[in-house]
Amino acid sequence: MHQAKRSPRIIRLSTFLILIVSLSSAQTNRPAPPVARQDNVKETIHGVEIVDPYRWLEDQQSPETRKWLQQEDAYTQSMLDGLPVREPAFQRLWAMANHDSMSAPYIENGYYFFARRGAGQDLWSFYRRKGVHGADELLLDPLPLSPDHTTSISNYYATQDARLMLYSIRKGGEDETEVHILNMETHRDLPDVMPRAFYLGYAWKKDGSGFFYTKSDRQIGKRIYYHQLGTNPASDPEIFGKGYGPDTWVDPYASRDGRYLLAYVSKGWASTEIFLKNLERGGDFEPLITGLNAHWNAEFAGNFLIVMTDWQAPRYRILKIDLNHPERANWKEIVPQAADAIQSFSLIGDRLYVNYLHNVATHISIFSMDGKSLGEVQLPSSGSAEISGRYGQDEGVLTFSSYTEPYSTYRYFASTGKRELWYRNPVPFDSDRYTTEQVWYKSKDGTQVPMFLIHRKGLQPNGHIPTILYGYGGFDVSLTPGFDPFIAWWIEQGGLYAVANLRGGGEFGEDWHHAGMLDKKQNVFDDFIAAAEWLVNNKYTSREKLAIRGGSNGGLLVGTVTTQRPDL
Repeated sequence: MHQAKRSPRIIRLSTFLILIVSLSSAQTNRPAPPVARQDNVKETIHGVEIVDPYRWLEDQQSPETRKWLQQEDAYTQSMLDGLPVREPAFQRLWAMANHDSMSAPYIENGYYFFARRGAGQDLWSFYRRKGVHGADELLLDPLPLSPDHTTSISNYYATQDARLMLYSIRKGGEDETEVHILNMETHRDLPDVMPRAFYLGYAWKKDGSGFFYTKSDRQIGKRIYYHQLGTNPASDPEIFGKGYGPDTWVDPYASRDGRYLLAYVSKGWASTEIFLKNLERGGDFEPLITGLNAHWNAEFAGNFLIVMTDWQAPRYRILKIDLNHPERANWKEIVPQAADAIQSFSLIGDRLYVNYLHNVATHISIFSMDGKSLGEVQLPSSGSAEISGRYGQDEGVLTFSSYTEPYSTYRYFASTGKRELWYRNPVPFDSDRYTTEQVWYKSKDGTQVPMFLIHRKGLQPNGHIPTILYGYGGFDVSLTPGFDPFIAWWIEQGGLYAVANLRGGGEFGEDWHHAGMLDKKQNVFDDFIAAAEWLVNNKYTSREKLAIRGGSNGGLLVGTVTTQRPDL
């Protein structure tokens, strides 16, 4: 996950300082950037000639590429070195980022399992605790695994009796991992070791005698296998996936009562299918939900399957399927599509919890298993929350955060609706001094798009506020409020941080997602450009004081809009 001397938190601090440089007039005598040679390689792809001026940079290890990278690094440092704000900014950001952290727990056989990272540490370790007030027992510590801390541990799953734990060892950030099984009674690994490969999903059998897993092969694609403990992994039988190509994802999910195994089939981002295997009766997987060109997410509830889907409901709805009579004619809708999009759902005890987004803030409604409304989950304030648990288990977990409130985790009890604090990130930040407001602006085609503005209380538009505009706009990802030390530092300095909820995301359901896909991708860029224009036209900032930020799909976004609207 992290490197010993230069963790991602440090790298992100440096990246954020570059944004500060872009909005600062403190340095005017900067050296010229290094010149990148253009070789202009020409190719014809689908009848279109493409000219690639920097093909030579794809050879990362060539002496010319290494020299150019060194020159780029030196150029960056020449901008950062001597910048007066650099050291105090780093110290403040580090104070907010460098603290103890603890994940939300999950419960097996009276034990709470969770990950923890201490202040100053760059890797997560894994623990269990007997009961709420028991001592924390260290199970897995990645720090001794590599002197430079480039080897990490992930994907930890305990058996229902809390006796065994499956976990992955990742070296150097690779997709490929090695899978081990820890005996938590002896604190020793079993001889079973799954060799280095690209593993995607796991599901223990109820009795802990073996587990199902997905392994990806570049040639044949992804397949589900079964490993019986004590046997040679090389002999693990393939149980699902034959006939699918490398572009199809398959994933196992087992019911806790040991009766059923689901196989999810995802064809890219387009649709999902589900196949069902009765483990008690044996036999092959049978199609349960197929051929409907929609997305499906299911949880077991005894002999029923509770399913969230956008089939005939672009903002999603909840169905109930009787596994004794799973024919489509018997499916029952228990939570219909509403004006607000459903983001997720969970089962806790004998109740159904549905997570809606209302104008990009979380709203959690409670229903009976037949769809009767039972009220709402009370949240600390307007922000982002997730609730999770298990059918038949009264205790669940509630997490909450906002742009100005650090993450908190609560134990939540379905029978009473009460919550008890499990952990709150100890971030030294005075939330009461800052506020988040939501505005709506009109995009190029007239679509109304929401945007969050995070700033000091009492901030008045004056046309000169240093502003960072952030966006993503893709892959059904919803940009919901969440605490970020970088945003916190920026608004502490009097800056404005704006988050635009562009089309392509999932904030308003599948229609909003599709409105920013494929041939409609320009809508995403138009939405972001319109956000920037709104900030300037409403006298919050000016083009000279406006920076834009994005990563991954958001990197495509900021690169494109910079090209389309350099004047802005």
